Parts: sequence; structure tokens; C-alpha cells
Amino acid sequence: MKASYLETIALIERLHRQCMDVVKNELDRQGVRDLNAVQAMILFNLGEAELTVGELTQRGYYLGSNVSYNVKKMVEHGYLKQERSPHDKRATHLRCSDKGLEVCRQLDALFEAHAGDLGSNGLDDKNISAANDALHRLEGFWAAARLSVRPSYTSAA
Repeated sequence: MKASYLETIALIERLHRQCMDVVKNELDRQGVRDLNAVQAMILFNLGEAELTVGELTQRGYYLGSNVSYNVKKMVEHGYLKQERSPHDKRATHLRCSDKGLEVCRQLDALFEAHAGDLGSNGLDDKNISAANDALHRLEGFWAAARLSVRPSYTSAA
């Protein structure tokens, strides 16, 4: 079980990197040079919604990056609009600009094409759903493990 578990951890890391490479390649094909893959995925996940930076972070749209830095860069390059909350001056609301929504549309088309091509690789909705189910259970396991204090398994020398 340990070998399979470690293989899963390594595979998750590789898949994430490969996905970011695919997104970056699409940005390059579209001539988008002022946006990185993580920023593009933040835009994609934000879509038509309006969220605060805190909400972006809570929802996991930051993908392990520095949200404030990425938001600042996307605002500077015109992909995001940032406005102070009328009710809480400490909070700022984010939404995609037209330029940001265009990136969302490009990525949506890419992912739609990928979804259509999965069958040629022996993957159907049932396979993907089973993989997602296993990953959601692993996510829950890690969330619980993060919150619990476990004794050290190393022996004293």
C-alpha cells in the first residue's frame, strides 16, 4: 500500500505540472505573454463570478501560489478588475475584465476539446468519475491528517 500511496503522490505532482505546461502552451499559441499558467487558471476558476481575495484563497483557486502577487499582476495587465467593497473598506472584490474573460473562453475551449479527446485514450466519464472519487477521498484524508496530531513513528536511537 505504501508504494501505491507514494506513486499517487508523485503522480499528482506530475499531473499538476503537466497541466500547467499545457495551459502555458495554449497561452503561448494565443499570443498571451503577460500571463502565467497559474494566473490563467485563477481567471478560469473565477470566470463570471465576483470574489474577494480571501474567497479565492479559500476555494483553492490559487493553486499553491502567492494570491496577492498574482492578483496585482493580473490587475496591472488588465485581466482583473479590483474594486473596494462598499460595505467593508478592507475587502476588495475581484472580477474578470473583458480581457480576462477572453482567456477564460480560450481555456474553456481547450478543456472542451480535451474532454472530447479523452475517449481515444481509453478514458470515459465512468473512469474519470472513479478517479475523481478516489482523489476526493484522498483530499479528505489529508485534510483530516493535517488537523490531527500524530505521534512520531521514528524510533529513538
